[in-house]
This record gives sequence, structure tokens and C-alpha cells, in this order.
Amino acid sequence: MDSSTLFLLAADAVLLLHLLFVAFVVIGLVLIFVGKIRRWSWVRNFRFRVTHLLAICLVAVQSWFGVVCPLTTFEMTLRSRAGDSVYTGSFISYWLETILYYQAPAWAFAVCYTVIGGLIVGSWFWVSPRR
Repeated sequence: MDSSTLFLLAADAVLLLHLLFVAFVVIGLVLIFVGKIRRWSWVRNFRFRVTHLLAICLVAVQSWFGVVCPLTTFEMTLRSRAGDSVYTGSFISYWLETILYYQAPAWAFAVCYTVIGGLIVGSWFWVSPRR
């Protein structure tokens, strides 16, 4: 296997990790609310909830300061080293534009991340975690 193939595989692994991170934040929030209604005790797990909150806080703070996610940067570096094409901007904006043909300015994503963060903070009051 040549080095460009290895770099592409590594870039795809980073892409998968990034996708799992996004799924953790989004699906995690949905499951917290569903878990409240269905009385699932695991949605009150303190470690899960702190990790969940920190994940969205990291994304929101990065977006407000105009910092491109390190996972995106790392993936693009690997793709570039493999001689593959790279994209500019954030992971979410690229994939929304690619899949849904939707374009939005960077501030719109920062607002969305902040709103999701607010919902996650709000979930701490409606579905309070337990130690």
C-alpha cells in the first residue's frame, strides 16, 4: 500500500471520527429528551452529560472565534498529503452545502451551535444529571 492510500485512509478515519462527534452531540440531545419522557435512567448519567455539554461548548466557542475545527484541519492536511482535493471552511458547512445544496455564512453556524448549546444547557434543568 502506498503512502497516498494510507493518507486517504487516515483522512477517512478522521472524517468518520468527526461524523461520530456530530452524531454524539445531535443524537445525544434527542436521546436526553426522549429519555426523560421514557424514563431512561442512563440519560441522567453525570459523565455522559458533562462530556455532552463540553462537546457543544467546544464547537460553539470555536465557531464564535472563527476557528476551524482541528478535526477538519487534520483531515484536510491528510487529504492534501495524499494528493486528494480538499475543501475550505468548516466540516458542517461543507457537508450541508454538498448534501443539501445549502449555503450559509459562518455566523449562521455559530448561532446554530449556540442554540444547540442552549438546548443542552436547558436539558440540565429539565433532565438533571445525577452523580
